[in-house]
Amino acid sequence: MKNENGFTLIEMMIVMLIISVLLIITIPNVTKHSANINNKGCQAFVDMVQAQVQSYQIENNKFPTVSDLKEAKYINNDKCPDGTKVVTIDSNGIVSTDPPMQSTP
Repeated sequence: MKNENGFTLIEMMIVMLIISVLLIITIPNVTKHSANINNKGCQAFVDMVQAQVQSYQIENNKFPTVSDLKEAKYINNDKCPDGTKVVTIDSNGIVSTDPPMQSTP
């Protein structure tokens, strides 16, 4: 008898089957959570801009517009990190996004 150290075709196919099942299970979960991650990143950006609005208001005694914040270098851009939502500031200094963010479960 020869002592061959290797895998048989059946063993390799079983390993490929197990890897395929694991990929089928994990890929939908990863894609489902990416939207949640984007929303959390956008919410963090909105919170940061809200803090900058308060800072600008303390220093200048008025509520700023987005362009005021950009000109004074409080913020660099007016879009969320995913680039799909634009930050807006109302007349009371409340920051929101346009279109509004979806609530996540």
